Amino acid sequence: MNAARQLHRSGCNCCQSVVMAYADQLPIDKESAANVAAPFGRGLAGTREVCGCVSGMAMVCGLTGHTADVRTLIEKFREENGDIVCARLLQMGKKPCPELVANAAGLLAEII
Repeated sequence: MNAARQLHRSGCNCCQSVVMAYADQLPIDKESAANVAAPFGRGLAGTREVCGCVSGMAMVCGLTGHTADVRTLIEKFREENGDIVCARLLQMGKKPCPELVANAAGLLAEII
């Protein structure tokens, strides 16, 4: 999804990029959405653990009432990208972060 890719290229972290791509569909204002998502970038506060894209998908699902879909989205992301852990995704180097955020936003588009 282009919106998520552009948000990442403009300086948002991975989680923010995914969440902000859906900001107009969330029950909170854009600034609050960006602030809530901020600590989840770079694998949760820069720890390179769970990818911010995955956290962003979970946040959007939670905020839009699609919590039952989170596990399915995580598995699809893992299947399409090879992992859900930031460090391993970066190490594999299959896709750069802007492509991962676009992938995550696209997966969300299938259910939202």
